[in-house]
Amino acid sequence: MQGPHRAVQPSVWLLAWTECRKMAELSQMERDIETIINVFHQYSVRLGHPDTLNRKEFKQLVQKELANFLKSKKKDEKAINHIMEDLDTNEDKQLSFEEFIILVARLTHASHEKMHEHDQGHGHCHGPGLGESGHGHSHGGHGHSHGGHGHSH
Repeated sequence: MQGPHRAVQPSVWLLAWTECRKMAELSQMERDIETIINVFHQYSVRLGHPDTLNRKEFKQLVQKELANFLKSKKKDEKAINHIMEDLDTNEDKQLSFEEFIILVARLTHASHEKMHEHDQGHGHCHGPGLGESGHGHSHGGHGHSHGGHGHSH
């Protein structure tokens, strides 16, 4: 990006992350982020460039690591190829981590929506929005919280 809203360079993030790791134990979310990165690299180093997923590596990752999230698609080669093509924004026939993480975001969003579908009318109560007191909402004892970010139904 250009102008006053330029993106922070990855090296700055890496430095901040390294310092954070030195200073304290990681939170659950930070550990989860590390897990996503580590799983990506478990597959990306197998063939070709060590920091991208080729079609075969992506298929293996989807079939093993996303078997429950993509049940209907994991055995369908065409569907997996279509997902990869959709994510491959620079059309180089491989997925960088930046391209791959879009899939993680989409699956996370879909999972969040599914949680709300199943909880409608069963103790589903949103708390105050962003900047207000409170910490999100409850889903009838399911342990799901939004930390008061202000989303509503």
